[in-house]
Amino acid sequence: MSDALTKLLETRDWLLADGATGTNLFNMGLMSGDAPEFWNEIEADKIRALYNGAINAGSDLFLTNSFGANASRLKLHDAAHRAYELSKLAAELGRECADKAGRPVIVAGSVGPTGEIMGAAGTLSHERAVEMFEETAKGLMDGGADVLWVETISAPEEFRAAAEAFSNISAPWCGTMSFDTAGRTMMGVTSAEMVGIVEGLPNPPIAFGANCGVGASDLLRTVLGFVAQGTERPIIAKGNAGIPKYVDGHIHYDGTPDLMADYACLARDAGAKIIGGCCGTMPVHLAAMREALETRPKGPRPTLEQITAAMGGFSSESDGTGEGGPSRERKSRRRK
Repeated sequence: MSDALTKLLETRDWLLADGATGTNLFNMGLMSGDAPEFWNEIEADKIRALYNGAINAGSDLFLTNSFGANASRLKLHDAAHRAYELSKLAAELGRECADKAGRPVIVAGSVGPTGEIMGAAGTLSHERAVEMFEETAKGLMDGGADVLWVETISAPEEFRAAAEAFSNISAPWCGTMSFDTAGRTMMGVTSAEMVGIVEGLPNPPIAFGANCGVGASDLLRTVLGFVAQGTERPIIAKGNAGIPKYVDGHIHYDGTPDLMADYACLARDAGAKIIGGCCGTMPVHLAAMREALETRPKGPRPTLEQITAAMGGFSSESDGTGEGGPSRERKSRRRK
């Protein structure tokens, strides 16, 4: 049988994903340093509000509040043993909200990086990474997620470990990497190399792409990099809502709803099929994105010059594959 996300993709030219998790939870009172996953238990109504904010703004898909729900990250809060439990709670709340939406809405189980380093430079073994990802994945699927969604990955070893874990439980999945270092991931992966990684997996994802990173301009350039490889797999674009600025002790993103509406249409025209936001993206941005995608006709694939004219310059001259473009000052790495 076909999974719910594949079925929906077959009926639509594009899907609107959700926006930020962290930004919206901080606006609800989450404190820096706290584990958002605890809120699945102690602030369940706020997590419902997070999910419903995306649904009511028009999202066809939203990610669960489980980005850090793995044993490695939860160990920092003396809760490594709760990875399965907190993941399951995140998905159960999501399933509840999606089932009340009155239209098909996909619950995507968010699986973030372990926070440890794999490969020759690290201490995390492949076997242990697979074990941790599988624990989180089981919780999400048992809680009612439609699909697993590994995100903000930098290392190819970690991406492959997550894929193996999802295969072990026969779960459909999607995956995104964060291209935040001169057009590459922090571990040096280019957009072209990610396509190779994806297509070389024994259980490739339903869709793949990029999230977070630097700004919308850079993410759109990465999408063009995916398309240039000739992939026919659906591409995901989840860009940040502008650039972060430190104001009165807090991080604020300067992307307006109008800017994110332009970004959404450029992402669609560039070749993305699942389009959402990451850091700084709130329901007001999503509503503007939905309206723009529904009312603006699809245009030709944008050039790098058209992207920078609409979104601002790139953070680096090259995306790591040889294509250059207007640049702006390099910004620091962020997560949602």
